[in-house]
Amino acid sequence: MDAMVKVTAAEVNKLRQATGAGMMDCKNALVEAEGDFDKAIDILRKKGQKVAAKRADRESSEGAAIAKVNADKTVGVAIVLGCETDFVGKNENFVQLANELAELALNCNTKEEFMAADFGGMSVEEKLIEQTGVIGEKLQINAFEKLEATYVGSYVHINKIAAIVGLSAKVNNADVLSKDLAMQIASMGATTLSYKDFDPAFIASETEARIAVIEKDNIELGRLGKTLKNVPQYISMAQLTPEVLAAAEEAAKAELKAEGKPEQIWDRILPGKMERFISDNTTLDQEQCLLDQNFIKDEKLSVAQYVKSYGDVEVTGFKRVTLG
Repeated sequence: MDAMVKVTAAEVNKLRQATGAGMMDCKNALVEAEGDFDKAIDILRKKGQKVAAKRADRESSEGAAIAKVNADKTVGVAIVLGCETDFVGKNENFVQLANELAELALNCNTKEEFMAADFGGMSVEEKLIEQTGVIGEKLQINAFEKLEATYVGSYVHINKIAAIVGLSAKVNNADVLSKDLAMQIASMGATTLSYKDFDPAFIASETEARIAVIEKDNIELGRLGKTLKNVPQYISMAQLTPEVLAAAEEAAKAELKAEGKPEQIWDRILPGKMERFISDNTTLDQEQCLLDQNFIKDEKLSVAQYVKSYGDVEVTGFKRVTLG
C-alpha cells in the first residue's frame, strides 16, 4: 500500500455502518483497498463468500422468526432468518437485520423474488453472505410465507414462532380477533383450517396409526395394573356421519338404561355424553384444525365459536413459521 494513503476513524465508521462488519475487519479492508470505499466493501463481501463456503454444511437451526404486516393490514409475511447458535440469534443487531428483511419481504411474492430483492445496493442473498463473513456463522432464510386478505394480523412468540392470519372482513376489533387467532396458531400449531380440508386417505391412515399406538400403550399399562387409555373408534368429525352419531346416541341410551337411570332424565344426560363422544373421537381435528381447536383464552369455546362472536367474518387462511 502507498505510504501516503491513510485510513481515518471516520472512514472505518462509515464502512461499519454500511456493512455491519467489525472495526478491525473494516480497517483491514480499507487498508487492503488503499482507501477505496467500494473496493473495501467488495473485499468484505469476498470474505463473506469464503466463510459461507466453509460453513455451507452447518445447521442454521437457530435464529429469529419475524412477522410483519403492511400499513393497510392487507398483506402479511412471516420469515425465519436462520443462524447456527442461540447466542447470535438473540443478538440485537441480528434481530434488527431479521426485522429489516421482513419489511422488505412484504414487497415480494416468492422466496426467490425476495432473495433477489435489493437490500442496500446488494441482493438479499448477497447480504446474507456478507453477514456470514461479519458474524462468522452461516445465515440463511429458512422460511418465507406470505398472506393477503381483507385484514391480516400477526403474532410473534419471543422471536421463535411467528404467525400471520387473514380475515374476510375488517370487523370491529379486528386487531384483537386477528392477534388472538395468530396467538392460537403460534401456540397450538394448527396445520389447516378445518377437518373439511383433510383427505379421506390421510384420515384413514392416521386413525389406524393412532389406534395402534394407544393399543400398544395399553398393553404396558395393563401389565403395570394402571388404568387403560380409551381406544377411539374415530379421530375426526369427518368420520362422524349422521349414522355414526345416531348409533352413538343409541349406545348411550342403552348405557343409561343398564345403569338404571330413569328415562325422563335422559334428555338432561345425553347431551353431555354425546359431547364427550365427539371430543373423544375428534382428536385429530383438535390437534391440527384451527377452527376445531379449543380457544386458548376460553376453553369452553371452540375457535370457530370465538370467531363467530365477532359477527360476519371468516378466517381465510394462516401461515406459521418456527425455528429449526
